[in-house]
Amino acid sequence: MRGGGDQLLIQALAKRVLLAEQKAPGTVLDHEFIQTYCEGFEAYRDAMLAVDDELVLRATGLDEAEIDELAERYIRSNATIISWALGITQQKQGTAVIAEIMNLLFLRGNIGKPGAGASPFRGHSNVQGDRTMGVWENLTPALAASLKKHFGFTPPTESGFDSVDSMNALDEGKIKFFMSLGGNLVAAMSDSARSDSGIRSAELSVQVATKLNRSHVVTAAEALLLPTYVRAERDEQASGAQFVTSEDTYCRINMSHGDVDPVTEHLKSDVSIICELGRRLFSESHPQVNWQAFEDDYDTIRDAIAATIPGFEDFNQRIKKELSFVLPHPPRDSRTFPTRSGKAQFTLQSTEVIDVPEGRLLLSTMRAHDQHNTTIYGLDDRYRGVHKGRLVVFVNPDDLTALGFADGDTVDVFSEWPGEPDRVLRGYRAVAYPVAKGCAALYFPEGNVLVPRASVDPICNTPASKQVIVRLEQGAQRAQTGRPVSV
Repeated sequence: MRGGGDQLLIQALAKRVLLAEQKAPGTVLDHEFIQTYCEGFEAYRDAMLAVDDELVLRATGLDEAEIDELAERYIRSNATIISWALGITQQKQGTAVIAEIMNLLFLRGNIGKPGAGASPFRGHSNVQGDRTMGVWENLTPALAASLKKHFGFTPPTESGFDSVDSMNALDEGKIKFFMSLGGNLVAAMSDSARSDSGIRSAELSVQVATKLNRSHVVTAAEALLLPTYVRAERDEQASGAQFVTSEDTYCRINMSHGDVDPVTEHLKSDVSIICELGRRLFSESHPQVNWQAFEDDYDTIRDAIAATIPGFEDFNQRIKKELSFVLPHPPRDSRTFPTRSGKAQFTLQSTEVIDVPEGRLLLSTMRAHDQHNTTIYGLDDRYRGVHKGRLVVFVNPDDLTALGFADGDTVDVFSEWPGEPDRVLRGYRAVAYPVAKGCAALYFPEGNVLVPRASVDPICNTPASKQVIVRLEQGAQRAQTGRPVSV
């Protein structure tokens, strides 16, 4: 499917569901669910029935038969799970697409029944857990009140910076201190060629890390690199062996502990590093927070979580007895929703079709088989039959021919953004590959150089890494970094 066509595809499926209901009233929609648990259905129904079929075909690159077949499969299914990952979220309309997915699930009552629901895939084991614990640039009033009640201090209420805004603020000199717990933000950030100058403009940078990556050699005026345990290493503190927990994409809390000796006795755990910083910085101003106790026995941290975060009551007892447990989720558990009315909301989303100029392609970044996030384990991509290299751009064979290139040609890839100089990756090999016509693909994180920092979802500020307009030009010579590529 053509990049950026997800929203109109979901709308087209909803339209077909509604038309099927009109032909056989009472047999397609879950009227009980809609009437009992939802609001806004009538306006949504009218908007979907008016969806422009020709616009759908242009946006998706699909034909009517393909969409009809998918809609029929959805209608026949008694319980459907819709899953998505970065292909949905890393586009300008990402938030709107997820809202459309929810609308489609509501039509058939696919929330709060076995075998049905919404299931976002998150690559990191604790992405969801960070948000549950309040690791967010916008602290919710409820959590702020809970922290104040339990710890006796008033948390800041002003909004902070997300990753995109943080890098922009560094560029603008608004941030003097940068600290990262894990990750490789320099390489992972959109418009990554700009990342170096931002970090280097800060006065102090601190990296807590298990292994070296690109970010660690990009330093502020002063820099600290603090090595820490990997998850497999045994964590011994004053009270004995410790364990931690993580939350997976299904809201399940899992116990995790290491079984091998640390590589050196001089390593500290990341918990110890944070606790020592807290003790040195805040012991006098906030003596009620017992950082030493947190470091000595991680059970005390879980007790504090149980007292402040809903769903974690009796945290230590439950995790030690069951080894894992699932957090409560009202839409799944009782079909109640975190809205003012307690009902699910059918919503109307603005629609945007990306018009790609003649001679340009719509680029997406993606990952290969032998990598995890920015960590590259090997130069083979068994998914796509690419071996011994990553410096390739995948293009539909018809597009290659139309643009005057052949499979294996060396090309320079330029991305375009209004009012800004072109970004470029030079010396890539063009690979004829059955991506959708009008589209192209590059590997992440190499392709981040081409993603404009200003190209984001306007609601959540996520970089639109799946919607980059690029052009190809004949390359003077193959890039010298990396190994030769064979396909």
